[in-house]
Amino acid sequence: MSEETDLVRRGYNALSYRYRGDDADESEYAPWLETLQSRLPTRASVLDLGCGCGVPVARSLAAAGHEVTGVDISDVQIQRARRLVPAATFVQADAMTLDLPSASFDAVVCLYALIHMPLEQQPDLIERIAAWLRPSGWLLATTGWEDWTGTEDNWLGGSAPMWWSHTDAATYRSWLQKAGLEVTSQEFVPEGDSGHALFWARKPSSRYDHPRAH
Repeated sequence: MSEETDLVRRGYNALSYRYRGDDADESEYAPWLETLQSRLPTRASVLDLGCGCGVPVARSLAAAGHEVTGVDISDVQIQRARRLVPAATFVQADAMTLDLPSASFDAVVCLYALIHMPLEQQPDLIERIAAWLRPSGWLLATTGWEDWTGTEDNWLGGSAPMWWSHTDAATYRSWLQKAGLEVTSQEFVPEGDSGHALFWARKPSSRYDHPRAH
């Protein structure tokens, strides 16, 4: 685990409840999760990568009857997730060293997590996510909109710093396509003075169903 990754882990350990309470209003996520569920088969297998405390993604999908596996680097977040969403499975792990079987998920959700991972390793992770998806599987992910790497002290007004590392949306789009995924939608999600890119990307249903250039 890199020094920066450990800083992220310690930051979420310290500020887990400040970042998101057990009953936080997450209406921003609702349209994304509704769209995802409309695209999933019955009792789908879903990976929530960077699941945090399990709210709202894992909780919403598990409540709909899907088999959810949540992964997060923060042990405090994972402990909370196991309590808040007992129907799902949660694993504390560094996404960069995560080893999962190929074609094991109908969808991978990675919201506000990729941007906390070392930038030089993110293309490889996207390649592995694509491998974890079953044919016709979906990736729902937020990325950076602009290029930036840095640390914020006293994050969320607390006592812990936080670290981010991300490139721009066009580069993420190219990485997704290079991994063999078809980008079906890209939108800007504002936050503060800038924001994030929200991507929907689909794995082709067969080797003859190649992603189209956009």
